Amino acid sequence: MTRESGTGKYELLLARCRSLAPVPTAVAHPCEETALAGALEAAAHGLITPILVGPAARIQAAALKAGLDLLRTRIVDVPHSHASAARAVELVRRGEAELLMKGSLHSDELLSAVVAKETGLRTERRISHVFIMDVPTYHKVLIVTDAAINIAPGLEEKADICQNAIDLATSLGLDTPKVAILAGVETVTTKMPATIDAAALCKMSERGQIRGGMLDGPLAFDNAISRDAARIKGILSTVAGDPDILLVPDLEAGNILAKQLSFLANADSAGLVLGARVPIILTSRADSVRSRIASCAVAMLAAHARRQALQAAV
Repeated sequence: MTRESGTGKYELLLARCRSLAPVPTAVAHPCEETALAGALEAAAHGLITPILVGPAARIQAAALKAGLDLLRTRIVDVPHSHASAARAVELVRRGEAELLMKGSLHSDELLSAVVAKETGLRTERRISHVFIMDVPTYHKVLIVTDAAINIAPGLEEKADICQNAIDLATSLGLDTPKVAILAGVETVTTKMPATIDAAALCKMSERGQIRGGMLDGPLAFDNAISRDAARIKGILSTVAGDPDILLVPDLEAGNILAKQLSFLANADSAGLVLGARVPIILTSRADSVRSRIASCAVAMLAAHARRQALQAAV
């Protein structure tokens, strides 16, 4: 991750991965060519060591159809997608895998296994999603959260969403990630509850309830992204014009923003779920190869940061 302008932001993430060992990864139900190829491509880049969990015959048929070699890849044979999700989560709980990756099953099916009360991977944190975006018109990698899981988060949920994103950005090499808390306006008003949440989150950061980041908000999108726009509106902020993280008020706003960046600004987007015991790689059949590899690279860096934190705690 860099604060310098230029292209190839994902490639800079990959460069950080070259000195690290691949991370054992449970891939849930990779029974479709694109999902299987994504896991094997990440393995070829030295990012993960995939453990393919699903109906063995279907996985092998998909590999044969796509011309993929599974000779040195472990396959855990289970009968269907529901069992694939449950067994992949079990491999993580048993310590055989340090990452979880979505294959060709639905995201809800995988996340249901993750949040299962007795057998899942929940922590005290709220689970949230991040898009890690390479926007050609922006000078560094930009994290947008939450645009996929939490529909209308309250203040406490937003605090967890924010902390999850800060921890991820820290694992990508930032000392103090800058968080812009978005709203429709940059002033606090009872008419727009998102502005009150933004102000409260900033105070929570000051009191140590959110750690490791530099927060500012409420900020409208223009003065969050543009230092000139902030200056014109008289906003004095070290975050405005240079955020690493955009914290959106709700899922609809985040989803629209992320898709606008992808389809209007030609941004690439990698996706992760955070707040569980391990990072969860969420890829889509519509994702480019570059985005799929970036998702695995970010997850790998997060997994190694988690490993170091656990070792330091011992």
